[in-house]
Amino acid sequence: MPPRHAYWTIIAGGLPTAFRAALREDLLPTLRRLAATQPDAELKWFARGRLWSSPEAAREAPRARDSRRGLDWRPGGEHRDPRQEFRDAKKARNAGRRQQRFARKQGQAVPGPAAGARERTGSGRRTGPKPPGRGSPGGRSTGGRGPGKARRPPRGQKGGRRR
Repeated sequence: MPPRHAYWTIIAGGLPTAFRAALREDLLPTLRRLAATQPDAELKWFARGRLWSSPEAAREAPRARDSRRGLDWRPGGEHRDPRQEFRDAKKARNAGRRQQRFARKQGQAVPGPAAGARERTGSGRRTGPKPPGRGSPGGRSTGGRGPGKARRPPRGQKGGRRR
């Protein structure tokens, strides 16, 4: 037995009737009796929310629709990937970086960054002037706390005075 949402039905006057069955042969006697009073009565296959002339036509419809669309087809007005230009730009940028890295490894001269810019050395440390506003004047870091702010106690421990 096919699923309940796929069945044969009788259409009379352009509207579906209550007569439904999984097999076409079950509805043929009813169709003949209705055709005597309503000559436009016909038998249709209902599947996926549409009426079809036969179950085979319903099965073939998705295949026919897919064959006319290419691999790059996208729903909507413009059939292209809107993110593609960003992907292409990233590929070009990374290709340039790869070439610079290869040239550095080979010991060739590479055009460097702009004057005053920071660059990583072979050990991973950065060289060049520090950006303004970074670090503390005494050379010691406050760890993100401003002057006069106390360190928080670790989680699960009470802070403050003991009683």
